[in-house]
Amino acid sequence: IYGWFPAIGGTTSFPATGTGGPNIDVTASEVIDALKMVFMGQIEARNGPWGVWSDLAYADLGGPKSGARNFTVDGRPVTANADLSLDVKSTVWTLAGLYNLSSTPENSTDLLFGARMLNMKQTFDWSLATAIPELPTRSGQASVDGTDWDAIVGLKGRYYVGAERKWFLPYYVDVGTGQSKLTWQINAGVGYRFDWGSLFATYRYLDYQFKSGNAVESMTMNGALIGVAFQF
Repeated sequence: IYGWFPAIGGTTSFPATGTGGPNIDVTASEVIDALKMVFMGQIEARNGPWGVWSDLAYADLGGPKSGARNFTVDGRPVTANADLSLDVKSTVWTLAGLYNLSSTPENSTDLLFGARMLNMKQTFDWSLATAIPELPTRSGQASVDGTDWDAIVGLKGRYYVGAERKWFLPYYVDVGTGQSKLTWQINAGVGYRFDWGSLFATYRYLDYQFKSGNAVESMTMNGALIGVAFQF
């Protein structure tokens, strides 16, 4: 199990200034502040040189925003109140087969081949109210849901250092395409091995380039990752 709270960036194709849509720029601290629920974990099983591996990162982010504006109608002062909320659910799921290419006391490298799914659902709720009877409270909800599947191929492994081989350098890289134009990922760092498993800290970078016509043209998720692995 692990925790990954990345900064999120990207570009959109919504018309804005005539030169493209607005950029996406959400810091890691803003992601943590808006976090409602999260689950992140991996599972791996092996039989000889073959294996299966899966990674799931689910996050539910959201929060409210309220504001008021004063203006005049027929000489009467009026205050309009707006209550807004945005909820974003994202799921990144990878399912892949493994084949061991190299296994020595210093290094273990697996070939990885499978698929990755990216699903994002955004729900926007709004309510607008004034004290004028002729202008009743108006509210509504809008949502958009999109899923991309891509075939991926890559490498994952560990390189052990030191005489006792307790410290290791985990590494992972993949690249793929399918419903998106291109997706790739790198995850590398340092770890320490115990009898029951290991602790690790890495930096993970996930990039998506979507096909033309998508509301989101590109998206990146990158940040520190800390986790613990149990071995049976």
